[in-house]
Amino acid sequence: MQIILGVDLGGSTTKLVGLDPAGKPLGALQISASRPEASACGAVGTFLLEQNLSLDAISCIAVTGVGASVLPPSIYGIPVREIPEFTAIGRGGLILSGLREALVVSMGTGTAFVRASEENGFSHIGGSGVGGGTISGLCGRLAGVRHFDSVCTMARRGRLEQVDLMVDEIFKQGNIQTLPSHLTAANFGKWSDTATADDTALGVLNLVFQTIGMLAVFACRNDTVKDVVLVGALTSIVDILSTFDQLSELHGVRFIVPDKAVYATALGAAMSI
Repeated sequence: MQIILGVDLGGSTTKLVGLDPAGKPLGALQISASRPEASACGAVGTFLLEQNLSLDAISCIAVTGVGASVLPPSIYGIPVREIPEFTAIGRGGLILSGLREALVVSMGTGTAFVRASEENGFSHIGGSGVGGGTISGLCGRLAGVRHFDSVCTMARRGRLEQVDLMVDEIFKQGNIQTLPSHLTAANFGKWSDTATADDTALGVLNLVFQTIGMLAVFACRNDTVKDVVLVGALTSIVDILSTFDQLSELHGVRFIVPDKAVYATALGAAMSI
């Protein structure tokens, strides 16, 4: 059996997807490690153990992400091939969504925006430093927690109106043109000493997802593409994804979170071989 492994070496975690000779996924996993080499080796070794496979079953390791360039030409004697990250993001997003073209938004430590097309290829149109690193850093300082699970638990108890200034608090007469009164007018515009850590955690999540969502909307304004595929680690935070539903209603852009979106870039790397 000649299996291809796709490995996405991100800023905080490493994701791996294995494909059988027919191109069907065999399994996926993610691990954390401080060094790209250790992370890649650990992911490959863990996959082999979980799937009860020997080294000679793997024909190639397709690597991508911020740590890909420092890897050796082979791992455990298996050839390593580096795949451009934006190609892997775009291809993985299209495969998981079943679309032929879309704006693929990879939400990891930061956020990357890739114009993806089966016909015209993959183009990085920009990025933002707002992402998972923002959540971890701000919540660590302001709410006392850094782990996503803890942030989400706190955010579920939070009240956004304790942190954000809403449209109806500025314009008392109600909706203003196309802006519903319940929308945020200023993130953290009303944050005060009375806001709890739970309120703050929710405010941080809302700030990050609203920013990413609006950047995607702006990217679609001058494009024929109106489908936005969300991939990456932050898609596991399901609690706040309603933010994108609101943006879809307001701006006519369809946000899609496909199944296994966390592994899109690793899958795109493997499918690029």
